Amino acid sequence: MTKPAADPVLVEIVAGTLAAIEKEVETSIGRTSRSPMIRDAHDFRAGIHDRQLRKLTGRSYSALVHPVVRDHPIGTMNPGDVFFHNDVYLSEGGIGHLPDLCVTVPVFASGEVVAFIQAFGHHDDIGGAVPGSMPSAATSVFEEGLMVPPIKLWDRGVRNEAALTIMTRNSRMPDSLAADLDAECSACLAGARRLGELFDRYGVEAVEACFESILSSSTEVYRREILSQIPDGSYVWEDYAEHDGVEEPQLHRQRITLTMDSSADVPLVIDFTGTGPQAKGPINHCGDYADGNFLKKWLAPVLRNLAATPERMAQLDVNEGVVPLIEMRFPEKGTLLTPIFPAPTNARTFVILRLLGVLAGVLAKATGGRMPADQETIRYTGVYGTDANGEPYLMREVLGGGSGGRYYADGEDTIHVVPDSRNLPTEFTESRFPLRIERLGLAVDSGGPGRYRGGCGYEKDIRVLRDAHFMSIADRSILSCWGVNGGRAGRPFSITVDPGGHDEHEVDALADAEPLRAGTVVRVRTTGGGGWGDPLDRPVAEVLQDIAWRKVSVEGARRDYGVVVRDDGTADEEATTKLRAEVRAGRDEVQPFFDRGPGYALLAGGATHNEFDLL
Repeated sequence: MTKPAADPVLVEIVAGTLAAIEKEVETSIGRTSRSPMIRDAHDFRAGIHDRQLRKLTGRSYSALVHPVVRDHPIGTMNPGDVFFHNDVYLSEGGIGHLPDLCVTVPVFASGEVVAFIQAFGHHDDIGGAVPGSMPSAATSVFEEGLMVPPIKLWDRGVRNEAALTIMTRNSRMPDSLAADLDAECSACLAGARRLGELFDRYGVEAVEACFESILSSSTEVYRREILSQIPDGSYVWEDYAEHDGVEEPQLHRQRITLTMDSSADVPLVIDFTGTGPQAKGPINHCGDYADGNFLKKWLAPVLRNLAATPERMAQLDVNEGVVPLIEMRFPEKGTLLTPIFPAPTNARTFVILRLLGVLAGVLAKATGGRMPADQETIRYTGVYGTDANGEPYLMREVLGGGSGGRYYADGEDTIHVVPDSRNLPTEFTESRFPLRIERLGLAVDSGGPGRYRGGCGYEKDIRVLRDAHFMSIADRSILSCWGVNGGRAGRPFSITVDPGGHDEHEVDALADAEPLRAGTVVRVRTTGGGGWGDPLDRPVAEVLQDIAWRKVSVEGARRDYGVVVRDDGTADEEATTKLRAEVRAGRDEVQPFFDRGPGYALLAGGATHNEFDLL
């Protein structure tokens, strides 16, 4: 017998309640946690899943419930239980590196589990070889911190004090770790009570019918509005991480073959065959679990760029409704996406962020450029040492960068890939740590030139007031964020110690312990997004506006856009027309569809592009 259709009014009520509960959980965590990474940088997120383990909310991605149910069957769960895990290899692909700690709380109604509330976020330190638990030269996951498979952290409302003691004992920041875990567990328990009230009010059958409606509506919308924009056929593109922290910089390949068949039940196939071998260093990502469930939801937001308008794109969430539309095919074990235990994974960010760009690139080929240029909007930097009281400190920050230019607009400046995340406020940093922030602004000329310019990255100057060490886990310091359809690559990431001083030098983007003497300034410059379209087609007035806004320099205007600026700030139209004509005449007849920037040739034996960069 078919189940009755959900009442459309109730569907709206349920959808709104789910969004409100998710927001309440995240707000509670943000207000009650203690670590800078969670409380101030907001590198965490919540999710709501039904009893079939399907993600119902779409404002933010989240981990998976699959490993919890695998090890603790639903029938054994009780009200007040809280489950915990961070084991990368036992997370079914939902946890990428050990600092991401995940708590899961079952929701009960009528005496049975009907849903799950989950939160996971990046914590300051959970042990391992270096402060922050992200050793850049790790060759084994055992160097990266404490691994915890799914365990019951609270049993019927009673905390497992022994497990908590073990975890905090392994952390260099035990007090903030304990407070963060308490905040996350309490917030998820409160969210479970809220969701339980919804079931009590309307009944399990009615609410679950609404869940089905929410997910099936998402499936239909993506099939009809989004996937229909991809022509049937197969398309191939690849991109690279540049170094793994152990071996010399090289092209660590990630390839996608995308096949679209609009007549098939599962119309979109994403095949990762051709992805490079497992790295010795910590840039591997365990993606080939639960049929790639996590990666499907991680990559699906890229598809939203195919919506009819930017306004429509902003309306589309990514929930479990996208999963039935995508098939993922993984290569054999032993690649960057299929690493073999105990391969290290703490810098897997390089791989999963690059995959977003690879999917965008292959879609750009399929759609004639109707996708943004590249972006790399996350990297971890930090300073650690001891303060004036002799206490250890760790200032850890997740800095954003510029997003790629789009076919209708410039990229955004200094965005962060984690929803609601942000840089640490200067006032907070200076009041809590022996540091002074001497500059925080846009990195001039960092955005990739184009008809639509890439967004600018940050430029941040930090002066250490006591002897300390600087750390960085970052990519795109050699390879740039690529430009598309005539757009040029953005400027790469860089770290400079003592800029303009007698000891000025560059620091590798993967660094655990760069020594800094008291009084030294370290400058962090984050990536600019790639440009879209020919920069010589950018209206002169827009280039002059970029100069006024200090996003482009006068020299950059001439070099990148062919715009000649007089001393009074106006454009020399005649000289500009002449210069642009000369630049066009000097170009090669065949131009690649993607511009990877000058760093690519350094790692590719002098080649400026590969076979997949041509249309």
